Amino acid sequence: MTCQTYCLFILSVIMIYFGRFGNSSILAHLQNDIDQLKADFNASHSDVADDGPIFTKKLMNWTERNEKRIILSQIVSMYLEMLNKTDNSKAHIRHISEELYTLRNSLPDGLQKLEDLKDLAKLQMTDLKIQRKAAHELFSVLQKLVETPTSLKRKRSQSQSRCKC
Repeated sequence: MTCQTYCLFILSVIMIYFGRFGNSSILAHLQNDIDQLKADFNASHSDVADDGPIFTKKLMNWTERNEKRIILSQIVSMYLEMLNKTDNSKAHIRHISEELYTLRNSLPDGLQKLEDLKDLAKLQMTDLKIQRKAAHELFSVLQKLVETPTSLKRKRSQSQSRCKC
């Protein structure tokens, strides 16, 4: 797969996954915009294939729907960051950006989860106060880890049967 195909594939996966391609004319128009973007970046250059793909390789590790929302929200943000640093006077760049902004706005939970992961990565685990808090929460965290999906279903059904709302 060439870089040109990768770009289109990633954007297509993102937009199809979130239901933005109700009709194929949007995809066809975006393909033309993406072709122009690839020309802007000279995406047919030989170094594009070096070290393999950057996004599609990562997507393979994320299999669950909610997981994919997290990684796709980050990919969308990275595309927007890239496009914000280009010539926004070009219609194809504006159109792609608009579609990506629409997609990003449909991913609020994915974005929040991503922020949570970033916040966790910033924690200074050598800080004594952080260590105290972590020790205090350890049992609760372990409880969450050992809960099985069947026990979660049972809890949910038990609570529904108790509530006579």
